[in-house]
Amino acid sequence: MLATIQHKTKTVKINLSQPLDISIPLKGGASNVNAWYVKHPTIEPHTDGKFIGKVGKGSSTNFNNITFNPHAHGTHTECFGHITEDFYSVNEQLKQFFFLAEVITVAPEALGEDFIISKKQLQYAFGNKKREAIVIRTIPNLGDKKEKQYSNTNPPYITEEAALFLVDKGIQHLLIDLPSVDKEKDDGALVAHKAFWNIQGEVRKQATITEFIYVNNNIEDGTYMLDLQIAPFYNDASPSKPILYKVLTK
Repeated sequence: MLATIQHKTKTVKINLSQPLDISIPLKGGASNVNAWYVKHPTIEPHTDGKFIGKVGKGSSTNFNNITFNPHAHGTHTECFGHITEDFYSVNEQLKQFFFLAEVITVAPEALGEDFIISKKQLQYAFGNKKREAIVIRTIPNLGDKKEKQYSNTNPPYITEEAALFLVDKGIQHLLIDLPSVDKEKDDGALVAHKAFWNIQGEVRKQATITEFIYVNNNIEDGTYMLDLQIAPFYNDASPSKPILYKVLTK
């Protein structure tokens, strides 16, 4: 099914029958992707006395309780309320959901004992394009990203300078296949988060960061229409399901 979208000043054509899901589904158990030193999520039948919410156990319905942390257990989209004292909900801040996006692939470079995504790398991969969103795939890009246990592994991260470059380029929505845009252990500095949201100035309240995506290798670098779907959680972050559609005409 082809759809023609008038998106701001551009007319784009996409095929709605060919969605490209770049989310990691949440599942109960230790094989779920994990970070930030918390135990794995659980999806279990609700019990109340003799009642067990599972058809196989005699219930008329399957009736599960789900316990998880959106930041630690899979694809999630967060707003600036993630790092502010006052409460802000991503469900209230994200008002639009379709954005012109660029998918790029980056090999994090060594910096001491760390691996980083630098401004120079983003300049090379992104160039002077005009996009609202950027989707960053890091390599190596193996399937184990969907089950990896990231705690205490010092994953790659984005430098403050690189985050400022994205702001300068007008990027409103940053999506990445890592547990965070910042260094795992940075004593709470969160320099990339703060730079991207401009926390020290006029806060970019409409901007979002989506972490823990997975961009399959069969998705080519290039221009896409992004459908940034979130669950309506009253929280700084929500589980999300970003979907890409290849732009057929520009």
